[in-house]
Amino acid sequence: MHARMNHPVMVLPEAMNVLQSLGNLTKQGLPEKLLELVHLRASQINGCSVCVDMHPKIARKLGETDERLFAVSAWRDAPYFTEAERAALALTEAVTRLADREDPVPDAVWSEADKHFDERELATLILSIATINVWNRLNAAIKMPVGVWKA
Repeated sequence: MHARMNHPVMVLPEAMNVLQSLGNLTKQGLPEKLLELVHLRASQINGCSVCVDMHPKIARKLGETDERLFAVSAWRDAPYFTEAERAALALTEAVTRLADREDPVPDAVWSEADKHFDERELATLILSIATINVWNRLNAAIKMPVGVWKA
């Protein structure tokens, strides 16, 4: 498989710098393992094969278990996640699927996240979700093949 074009962040390197800076900023406020679960879930929803391949590899390097990684897509029915992780995954799904419902981020989802994260952590989480969604959309648009980006 070949990408349709050079990756947009390679064509416009300034974009790579901005996205990497934003990604680095979001690593400062929440556990990286949590962020990798969030990145994996958004990538599953968006069908970004590059990120679905890459983020479990990163998570494993951080000490995440295969059991939990395999269960991310079914987190509601799996006993492996904390209440805070569940709140983050629910928020990830809502923010990623904005057009799927009349109220994109329902109050119940927001309230649950608000119970587990302070304002700075919520800001970090939302920015992290937005950032992975940008990467997913870039990769999907150009049909970036799996394995080009190394974790």
